[in-house]
This record gives sequence, structure tokens and C-alpha cells, in this order.
Amino acid sequence: MPTDKEHALVWCEIPVSNLADAMDFYATTMNWELKLDESGPNPVAYFPMTETSIAGHLYPGEPGGGAGTTVHLAVSDTAEATAARAVAAGGTRVAGPITIPPGQFIYILDPDGNSIGLFEAA
Repeated sequence: MPTDKEHALVWCEIPVSNLADAMDFYATTMNWELKLDESGPNPVAYFPMTETSIAGHLYPGEPGGGAGTTVHLAVSDTAEATAARAVAAGGTRVAGPITIPPGQFIYILDPDGNSIGLFEAA
């Protein structure tokens, strides 16, 4: 079914048990600066984004514990280097690399057990 949207996914939300600790984990793993926003009903930590898009954010919530949706994040260097940083920061490597036509990805679990794919474009 066609859509007139550029991308079907609008944004993702990753629930974490401790927002400050999760911000440290994702900043270290992904080489990102996350922006803390406390203007809404709950604090959130935004992933890098443009002025017209929201990639996703972390929020205080009930982590998935390895069940549920897997969010795939674009790495800034290589999937292997990013996975190594994730493990060093307290995450768990689960599987991969898995090669697909657009590139490759590695599955990890963040310290809260959320399933994350680390995607490296070909």
C-alpha cells in the first residue's frame, strides 16, 4: 500500500529504568550527544535530529527486557566498533554481524535489556 510519507516510521521511544545512566550508555556507544528535554510531562533524551525530524528518544519507563520491538540505529563508524563500545559500556552483544543488501547490523541489548540493532550502511 503506497504512502505519501517520506518514511513510514515517525520516531522511536526506548524505555529505560534510569535516564541519566541510559544517556551515558547511548552517548558512549553511538558517539552521540543526547539532548535532555524536561519541557513536557516526562523528561526525555533526544537522539540527534534535524529541525524537521525526530529520530527518537529515551524516556523513563518499563524496559522491554529483550522482548518487543527492535530499534535499529545508524552507527557513526562501524557496527563492530559500535558493538565493542556497547559491551564496554554495559550492553550485551547478541548476534551478528548479519549482512543484508543495504549493509550489515549487529544485535545488542542495552543495560535495560532493550533490543537494539546497530546498522552500518554498505
